[in-house]
Amino acid sequence: MTSTARPFLNRRLAEFGTTIFAEMSALAVATGSINLGQGFPDTDGPEEVREAAVRALRDGRGNQYPPGPGVPELRTAVAAHQLRRYGLAYDPDTEVLVTAGATEAIAASLLALLEPGDEVVALEPYYDSYAASIAMAGGRRVPVTLRPDGGRFRLDLDELRAAVTDRTRLLLLNTPHNPTGTVLTRAELAAVAALAVERDLLVVTDEVYEHLVFDEAEHLPLATFPGMRERTVTIGSAGKTFSFTGWKVGWVTAAPGLVTAVRSAKQFLTYVASGPFQYAVAEALTLPDSYFEGFREGMRVRRDILAEGLTGAGFEVFRPAGTYFITTDIRPLGEKDGLAFCRALPERAGVVAVPNAVFYDDREAGSPFVRFAFCKREEVLREAAERLRRL
Repeated sequence: MTSTARPFLNRRLAEFGTTIFAEMSALAVATGSINLGQGFPDTDGPEEVREAAVRALRDGRGNQYPPGPGVPELRTAVAAHQLRRYGLAYDPDTEVLVTAGATEAIAASLLALLEPGDEVVALEPYYDSYAASIAMAGGRRVPVTLRPDGGRFRLDLDELRAAVTDRTRLLLLNTPHNPTGTVLTRAELAAVAALAVERDLLVVTDEVYEHLVFDEAEHLPLATFPGMRERTVTIGSAGKTFSFTGWKVGWVTAAPGLVTAVRSAKQFLTYVASGPFQYAVAEALTLPDSYFEGFREGMRVRRDILAEGLTGAGFEVFRPAGTYFITTDIRPLGEKDGLAFCRALPERAGVVAVPNAVFYDDREAGSPFVRFAFCKREEVLREAAERLRRL
């Protein structure tokens, strides 16, 4: 009996193995280490939001398939949130689509909007699902690298312009940016918007950390800039803002034609998901401003605890303007291989982190950088900082 020895995984996905998050989280469990690798909180979100989910279950709302676009209550709440926060008016019936988290929203958007061979310009380093989703859609990713400059990672606008060719279909942005913590400025976003209009590009913008911006930083949706509402797919999510990442409730807001296109792909992925949780998130989005301000301030305190601990342990720290991740440079510790460093760190210090190299096409460029999550209890972060001093 002979074998063709044909690989099971298709060529588009052959470069993507098990995600680094699964590997490092398993390592945390195996070694009993503090897990600052994967970005999930170690406490639940607001009690009233959790009770809203329980109430929906008991009342029989969402226990069967919800409507394909999402339950009307959540679509209305998303539209109201966009209007109240940013002055962006969306029709809940034609311009809002609920998804199984932001990850599905990204995948569905790229599957819907790309033809095989289309180029996608994305900011590197990028969340690993971006590269996989572009590959599944048959697109070609073109990275524009954010580079360290003055204590933050900056976008080179000239490099961005040079990356756009006649084959470019779409810009894929993430601000606030994971993993670097960069928040694109008004001037940077205005330049991106002008480029998109000039070259007639679509833009998919991942804004799941919209409520986690610190200090003087300000989150400005790209869709608010001239000429961008009709060409921008904006992606949001409940997981990062309300600390219920397991509920997997995300959404898309865009012009009707774009939402229809994304829904055409999304319906053949999960079809629908997270029924009872959609009702709970609808209530969460109506929480008073004091909730969002307190949430942001609590994360800022955690950021500062971990940043000071990492600095004291000898890392070069890039203090983030947004998200709940800190990128560090390990070269001051005499290290240069972030992947090897992260695999050894649990045994050396009892802490798990993630190597940024996995978020780069150019692994060498990302090699000295390591990401730590600070969405943990303050006492956990202090203990992690103390352990890291062993280095």
